Amino acid sequence: MKKLVIALSLAAIGFTATQAMAQEQSPWQVRARVVNISPANGSDPVGGVGAADRITVSSKEIPEVDITYFFTPNWSAELILTYPQKHDVMLDGAIIGTFKHLPPTLTAQYHFAPGSQISPYVGAGVNYTRISDVNLLKGAGGLESNSYGLAIQAGIDFKLDKNWSLNLDVKKVQIRSDVTISGAKVSAVKVDPWLVGVGVGYRF
Repeated sequence: MKKLVIALSLAAIGFTATQAMAQEQSPWQVRARVVNISPANGSDPVGGVGAADRITVSSKEIPEVDITYFFTPNWSAELILTYPQKHDVMLDGAIIGTFKHLPPTLTAQYHFAPGSQISPYVGAGVNYTRISDVNLLKGAGGLESNSYGLAIQAGIDFKLDKNWSLNLDVKKVQIRSDVTISGAKVSAVKVDPWLVGVGVGYRF
């Protein structure tokens, strides 16, 4: 019985110390990542049902910065930022133009083990994508200027010390737009990319 009481007491002390350490940390964290954008490229066929030609969007690697605020050791909000990114647009594999997009995303996250060296998390939120500098079919083609959608996320922080960590992050983001030629809708593009990122984080 004494051994059990001692073991439970030590466990309680360890838990209290871990929680106290987590609470002593600043609520702010920043990360820098390199992210691969891999579009799902699900589009309606150009020319209607039965047509073979489909519009696709190129993959690319981009830099990303995110800012996280911890409301509690487990719950946080993350704002994901980058600068406008340029993509090629293809029709049946042939490049027909380019566009730029700026996709800030806000997610609410739950961290399963905030006091541990390996801390997994999941998140869900919203994405707003601003589409600009559209140049399709030498100006004859167009895209919607805005896209709103959902975002889901999962990742792991590998803590190096009190402040620094390595990060692996995966997101699925809903980005969609109608495609027009001379003002008439010819397709609906579902970019809906997977974003796989690796980077470093700093907890203030």
